[in-house]
Amino acid sequence: MDYSQIITVEPGKMGGKPCIRGMRFTVYDVMDYLAGGMSIEQLLQDFPYLTRDDVLATFAYLADVDRRISRAA
Repeated sequence: MDYSQIITVEPGKMGGKPCIRGMRFTVYDVMDYLAGGMSIEQLLQDFPYLTRDDVLATFAYLADVDRRISRAA
């Protein structure tokens, strides 16, 4: 998935953390909710401004970050 149109990084917003479509909802927020046991369906119900593609983009973004870190090590 090409997450470049969904995951945005703005130095003055949320301390430069990667956000969902410029909102004040970070990639890490999504992952925290999912890691806490919330299902994707529950996440989408509780935060109706998020889409399934937003959630999938967080996975793609973090997988890309992990690949870059692994290559550098």
